[in-house]
Amino acid sequence: MTLNRTFASMIEDVDGAQLQSHLVEFSRWIKEAGSDGERASLAYVRACLDGFGYSTDLILHDAYISLPREASIEIAGERLACITHSFSQSTLPVGTRGRGIVIGAGAPGDFASTDVQGRIVIVDGIATPPVAMRAAKAGAIGQIHVSPHDHRHEMCISPVWGNPSHETLPNLPVTVVVSVTKTVGEQLKARLMADPDCEISLHAAVDTGWRKTPILVAELPAPAGGMTDPFVMFTGHHDTWHYGVMDNGGANATMIEVARLCALHRDQWLRGLRLIFWSGHSQGRYSSSAWYADTHWEEIHRRAVAHVNIDSTGARGNVVLFDAQADAELVSLAREAVRQHADQDFAGHRVARAGDQSFWGIGVPAIFSSLGEQPASDAPVAAAMLFGGPGRKGAGTGWWWHTPDDTLDKMDVSIAIRDTQIYLHVVWALLSRTVLPLDYAAHVGALQQRLEHDRRLVDGRFDLSPMSARADALKADLDILNHIAAGDVTTEQAAAINACLMAVSRALVPIEHTIGDRFEHDPALAVAAYATLSPLATLAASERGSDAEKFATVALTRAQNRIAWALLQAGDAVRTCLIALDGDTHKGQADAAP
Repeated sequence: MTLNRTFASMIEDVDGAQLQSHLVEFSRWIKEAGSDGERASLAYVRACLDGFGYSTDLILHDAYISLPREASIEIAGERLACITHSFSQSTLPVGTRGRGIVIGAGAPGDFASTDVQGRIVIVDGIATPPVAMRAAKAGAIGQIHVSPHDHRHEMCISPVWGNPSHETLPNLPVTVVVSVTKTVGEQLKARLMADPDCEISLHAAVDTGWRKTPILVAELPAPAGGMTDPFVMFTGHHDTWHYGVMDNGGANATMIEVARLCALHRDQWLRGLRLIFWSGHSQGRYSSSAWYADTHWEEIHRRAVAHVNIDSTGARGNVVLFDAQADAELVSLAREAVRQHADQDFAGHRVARAGDQSFWGIGVPAIFSSLGEQPASDAPVAAAMLFGGPGRKGAGTGWWWHTPDDTLDKMDVSIAIRDTQIYLHVVWALLSRTVLPLDYAAHVGALQQRLEHDRRLVDGRFDLSPMSARADALKADLDILNHIAAGDVTTEQAAAINACLMAVSRALVPIEHTIGDRFEHDPALAVAAYATLSPLATLAASERGSDAEKFATVALTRAQNRIAWALLQAGDAVRTCLIALDGDTHKGQADAAP
């Protein structure tokens, strides 16, 4: 891709000294959600953005935050070091006492095959909401998670996305949860092997409750626009575990530098830019972004074109970009940016349900979260289930992730420059391109592949043709729209195409990423693509003619209605747009479209 002169100069002007200066500042503060350190650090960010001409607003809102404090394990008169986690239960002064039992990795089968009622389970791997839920459901009274190496990683174990409501409050963890290093874990296992009846006592203090937390919003409209026109959301969290210079100081430094460079060339913006620095990511399970989605729902629905998210950039050794994430409609843009500024291929992994992705229910597509990763190796990776997995080349961010060792010495200015250039490319494209770089033909193409897989899976036991027919028709229309958009279009035509793309996103993004309605937040657990179709697997595993088949058919009928309706809404928007663009005028282009 050939860069225009303005953008080429912006890329060259990414300033490593500025990035390093920001990192030094962030290394001064421990930034727990709602703390004085977080507020002081945000004051620095705000001063920078005010200086670039942005309108800034510091919002204080109520958030349900959980701050881990002291924790220890006692066994056979010996005290062992551990940490506890956000939303673990605190113990009474006497502790939680019980016999220990080794449970493997805590998979569903591990709990199904072992009686853990009234026991303290010892689990291999970092603490996560799914394992914590399984242990509690199986009757365990406590959990000890064993790191795969000798670093203990801070975690939030709540499965409730955002602030709990009276309905979701019962879903918060109900046991005490701690983590130990691999060495301590091996000592515990050896003790239990020698004396299976040996009792363990867990002690944990966790400060959980409502407190005021800050959100910093910085905004500039396009020069010819105003505060009702479309904008790009560029967001990252500011709260941290410990000093959190990588996570998330590196990202915040990139946000400031991208904001600076974009503001210098605001005369070329076609859309506004809204930067948001979240609290409650680390100790509130995305409380700020969920609150913001809830309280600004209609505005985001009307105005947000895309959500660019950033996390843990600029760290040494994070050289693998293959596994970075983007929604299907933004994969082409991500691939373009990664190729241009890192000379690497980009696979286009689907964005995981994590990292302040609170806007899919509204219908806003997302690009990126964390960006670079460490190369995969045989060494144990604490967050393998979060970052690793089959077919991936990266192994997540460095070993210092979520530890007190996430400090300034872990950063690499050359990688920070590279990451900032990639994010600048994406944000600038969304701000300045005449037609939004959203490829919904690619999105629908992914759905078509899914439906073809499901058709073979159910083997004629459920009729998927209503969805498939609408997906096929929509894909054909989107191919025509893409072909027209790639040519010379007038300002009025571009406006019609962009409005259409936003309407399509509001219809399709929720069905791809959510299982609830557009006004709720699904649990903070993995959600498969088009998860509403999950009863297909249940039907396929059932006996023909059985009650189980009939129950699954009920759920599938409703799921098909939901998806078919979304496809109908998207199809109506695209056909209306094509008519407005004058089908006769563009007939030759349409005929030539792939």
